[in-house]
Amino acid sequence: MKDVRVASVQFNHKANDKIYNLSVIKHYVEKAALLDVKIIVFPEMCVTGYWHVSKLSRSEIQTLSERVPQGETCQALLVMSAKHKISIGAGLIEIDDVGNLYNTYIMAMPDGRLKKHRKLHTFVSKHMASGSEYTVFDTPHGCRVGILICWDNNLVENARITALKGADILVAPHQTGGCNSRSPNAMGLIDTQLWYDRKQNPDAIRKEMQGQKGREWLMRWLPSRAHDNGMFLIFSNAVGVDMDEVRTGNAMILNPYGQIIAETDCVEDDMVIADLKAHELDMCTGRRWIRGRRPELYQPLTAKGSELSPFDARFSEEKID
Repeated sequence: MKDVRVASVQFNHKANDKIYNLSVIKHYVEKAALLDVKIIVFPEMCVTGYWHVSKLSRSEIQTLSERVPQGETCQALLVMSAKHKISIGAGLIEIDDVGNLYNTYIMAMPDGRLKKHRKLHTFVSKHMASGSEYTVFDTPHGCRVGILICWDNNLVENARITALKGADILVAPHQTGGCNSRSPNAMGLIDTQLWYDRKQNPDAIRKEMQGQKGREWLMRWLPSRAHDNGMFLIFSNAVGVDMDEVRTGNAMILNPYGQIIAETDCVEDDMVIADLKAHELDMCTGRRWIRGRRPELYQPLTAKGSELSPFDARFSEEKID
């Protein structure tokens, strides 16, 4: 890996408004390019909007969906990427040749290539399918990138496999925080009015976003994905009201020791930038541990148990403590 400057963006997308959402992406791409950023990461499904999709019919979701890479969004991001010499990651809804719908994250690169990751654990709608492949690829910037979308990152096996496939950087786009987990020890709903009143009382919403419903929850597990697997990690998230939930932002970039090297506590749209230093990978704890693996012991990891579909697993866990 070579040293590379990266950016993570949080923003409050508008449901069903691709033109607006792409305008926000364009704004931050132009801003980042002036600062010599080479990879910029935006949130999960930020092009289409996210949580409102849970209430849409199949035909309504199809209307929002696009082919990858033929669709207008992919082509627009490829043009933007080539113009500004920057790789751009953003989330949308993909439709394939036979009509399957996916929560997909694309990375448009300035050499004209486009890579995509279909979320492995899709639950936002029963009309949408889950992907079945890991996504790790070389970039024009001298680094190898892996992508896991939101809940994909919660399963430790996914992060480890991404590392084993050679990822230097884990791109982790989310739509999280302020979710109704119905557990006293996890996230909880945030009063949406606090965000609408943020101009008059910014401290109230910031306290919620930085507390157990946002940053404190992230700190229980997010640094371990970087540390345990020896990868840099770029966390991007939405911020603000998304239908009846409040996304908590906290865009951040971590080094392969799980240390935060850039983050924001802004309650509005924002961007953070960090220089990733390749030498930190050489002897980081996670890579040393991986070199000591004993794969012959791990067969139970592939044995089937009481697994549920991603949709049922996500919402059944909300009913238990």
